[in-house]
Amino acid sequence: GAGGTLKVVGSSDVDHLDSSSVYTTWGNLLARQFARTLFGFAASNEFDEAVKVRPDVAAEIPTVQNGGLSQDGRTYTIKLRGGVLWNTSPPREVTAADFVRGIKRVCNPAKPSGGKAYYSETITGMADFCTGYAKVDPKSAPAMASYQDETKVSGLVAKDAKTLVVRLKQPASDFTNILALEFSAAAPQEYDRYIPDSPEFRRHTISNGPYQITAYSPNKQYILDKNPNWKAQSDPTRAQNPDRIQVTMGQDSPDVVQQQLEQGSADLSWDQPVPTSRIPGLKSDPNFKIMDGSASNPYLVLNTLSPNNGGALGKKEVRQAINYAVDKTALVQIYGGPDVSEVLNQVIPPRSVGHQPFDLYPTPGNAGDPNKCRQLLAQAGYPNGLSLRFPYRVSSNHPKVAQSVQANLKSCGITANLTPDTNGTFYNTTLVTPADAKAGKWDLAGPGWVPDWYGNNGRTNIVPLFDGRQYGPNSTDYGGYDDPAVNALVDQALKAKDAGTAAGFWARADRLIMQDAAVVPLMNQKYPIFHSPRVKNARYLPQYQAFDLGQVRLS
Repeated sequence: GAGGTLKVVGSSDVDHLDSSSVYTTWGNLLARQFARTLFGFAASNEFDEAVKVRPDVAAEIPTVQNGGLSQDGRTYTIKLRGGVLWNTSPPREVTAADFVRGIKRVCNPAKPSGGKAYYSETITGMADFCTGYAKVDPKSAPAMASYQDETKVSGLVAKDAKTLVVRLKQPASDFTNILALEFSAAAPQEYDRYIPDSPEFRRHTISNGPYQITAYSPNKQYILDKNPNWKAQSDPTRAQNPDRIQVTMGQDSPDVVQQQLEQGSADLSWDQPVPTSRIPGLKSDPNFKIMDGSASNPYLVLNTLSPNNGGALGKKEVRQAINYAVDKTALVQIYGGPDVSEVLNQVIPPRSVGHQPFDLYPTPGNAGDPNKCRQLLAQAGYPNGLSLRFPYRVSSNHPKVAQSVQANLKSCGITANLTPDTNGTFYNTTLVTPADAKAGKWDLAGPGWVPDWYGNNGRTNIVPLFDGRQYGPNSTDYGGYDDPAVNALVDQALKAKDAGTAAGFWARADRLIMQDAAVVPLMNQKYPIFHSPRVKNARYLPQYQAFDLGQVRLS
């Protein structure tokens, strides 16, 4: 039945609690409970159903037929549904101006969104707005608020309380997907009082979704209770079944989390995977499923800006050598074998637009070729190998991946010095601070990439990771890769009128990126997921690799 406390257990706090910059899957899952977007997704265990864009606060999907989209594909007129309320006192309606504010906040100078390019590259006037915003004092909430509220974005207009008009620089067949990202959630006027995502902000989140954060201890716990102002009839994609959602952090062992789920002392995992060793024994368990995915997760990124080893990683031949070194088959085994993960030898994974299989660095059985690696290193002028700094995440399978890759590199004369990321700063500091990349504080790392949406998603598979024009603080092009030919293909794909035309350009970009060996793709993970026996109505959100919290019914 409805009610009860849903217990979610895991390791790390969110990267950002502010929807304008949140980027981890579990951060997005949390934001979904209290920060609504114009468009969104309904959880479903059918992949194709779960990835369909649906109206959320918008009343309908804009089309040329219903007048929501102009003939040239560049103007969206988005009508908001009524009855969507903030949990303020007194409650008030969410307006078009709240969405304008939410979208403008993606390029605030304090915690700019890693996804701000989605907006600055599409919305008329947004790039200029963001350039100006970057110059505002990031330590002054009043300075940020006054710039944001007084500086117009020509392509972002609240025509009236319930009508948002968005004008684009060029057609973008994926624009409703972009507006479905948590980054573009509505933001209430109260958020102008705080530095984005600051400790003060985190203590004062405001909800227009089914749940509100009623207690928060950083790195320890979130308590979410029902938002009394939320109405099911004004929300087509969410539910409010549990009375309370309790998220407990600080549990770094996936095995302990799994044990708690099997015993029923916890219901869902927060950020920990099902332990690989348990997968064979769970295959017939009704509480266990393996969900489809389309991701490059994890992959190895090479810091092309590192001055270490005389700037070796800036050389394509050295990066190509490293591509030959890695035993991908062994890494797939760490994740539970081919049922759970498939070897990936390119940037665009299966089930994403532009996927055309190829392999530029073939090795026998995908198990690596240390001799080929040594030979290329010697040709590049490094007969005595290299010494690389390799920070790694301590959660999940990441330590095993780091050790496996370290051994592969050793076989071809490369010493990888591993440093554990015990403070949870991997994604919010270590990899996203350009000064550190240029100072050679790291050379090699193993982040993961789950596209922000599926289907027509070249903008989220290629642009954030490889468009060098977006490099800067908080960019997910961690290694500073920048190639004008790739950037030109990106431009052609983005303005293509339809997904089919775009696919050809994305496929060509994939090949160039792999010729440059910007990264070492490792695998496309499917997603094993487990819930406690008392969880009913578990519905999956592929973007978040999780069951939708509010849909769960507890028996």
